[in-house]
Amino acid sequence: MKALRNFIDNIKPHFEKGGKFEKLHSTFDAFETLLFVPKTTNKNGVHVRDAMDMKRTMAIVVLALVPALLFGIWNAGYQHFLATGQAADFWPMVLHGFLKVFPIIVVSYGTGLAIEFLFAQLRGHEVNEGFLVSGMLIPLVLPVDIPLWMVVVATAFAVVIGKEVFGGTGMNIWNPALLARAFLFFAYPANMSGDTIWISGLTSGEGIVDGYSGATALGEAVTTGNVDKFSIMDSFLGFIPGSIGETSTLAILIGAAILIYTGIGSWRIMLSVFAGGFLMALGFNAIGSTPLMQIPALHHLVLGGFAFGAVFMATDPVSATRTVRGKYIYGFLIGVLSIMIRVFNPAYPEGVMLAILLMNTFAPLIDHFVVESNIKRRLKRASVNA
Repeated sequence: MKALRNFIDNIKPHFEKGGKFEKLHSTFDAFETLLFVPKTTNKNGVHVRDAMDMKRTMAIVVLALVPALLFGIWNAGYQHFLATGQAADFWPMVLHGFLKVFPIIVVSYGTGLAIEFLFAQLRGHEVNEGFLVSGMLIPLVLPVDIPLWMVVVATAFAVVIGKEVFGGTGMNIWNPALLARAFLFFAYPANMSGDTIWISGLTSGEGIVDGYSGATALGEAVTTGNVDKFSIMDSFLGFIPGSIGETSTLAILIGAAILIYTGIGSWRIMLSVFAGGFLMALGFNAIGSTPLMQIPALHHLVLGGFAFGAVFMATDPVSATRTVRGKYIYGFLIGVLSIMIRVFNPAYPEGVMLAILLMNTFAPLIDHFVVESNIKRRLKRASVNA
């Protein structure tokens, strides 16, 4: 590492003001700070300092996503061989899944980072670090057979419309990865919904077993009324069709533990999302007039993208609430709305995406009322003491 540090120090003057490559300063700075902790410090005022800059924070979130990613790669192969009726060992499944998932990740990062670098150069500021996470989140919320050109279009839309027009990382109103998924869902619904998109090869029918359905558990409940196609344990472990990174609640909870332990993810939001979803599902269980209402409350929490949204999407520090009480309110409403949309709209049984985007919009308003409430309470207490 010392040799690499010396090499970077030697070429650094060429990218600073007055150097022959000064116009590429933002690009050079992005690579330098990715490899080493920046040497810049605050010169006025007293602040709490540690070694955790934005890039290190984003790196930990990516690390937390690795369990869901690895399981998603294996599950893509597992579901394919299950659908084709072929017997396969562990590594052939992993290889098949890798060949399907890795190109999506490459395209997501390639498109997003190219746009981030372009805007940084045009504006003359540092490259935003936020896409280190968004570039991984986008592939994990997509079907395994999504056309790569759609990934390019959705990623470009998320970065330009979802982030850059608002000023870049830290200024966006909505979660960029969810915005990419929402764009694809409404622009290309045939590639984001239905029974044939969740398993590789199912659309083309390459050797699919007769009578095999690639429907998810929620899709099966809507179309056939069967709420028991997958057991709650299979759903928890992730042996079900679905988006690449959303099937295994166990892998997602491992990621949640990493985020909570490092203090990066808000346990208050995670807990309140699950609490709101569970209570809403219990209320529907009491009614039980439709198949989706009859799905057990615990089963609701491990189906679709609910757990993934609660852990990785709702906790986005930029688009979520900031106040302590606001986090509980924000998370609880996401859980309630997710199950409500799922049950009331059979055409769209996966409601967590819309619920989070909606609450992203109202997050500043929630914080405003929480702060105003605190001010009024303290003024009232001060007047009583006086």
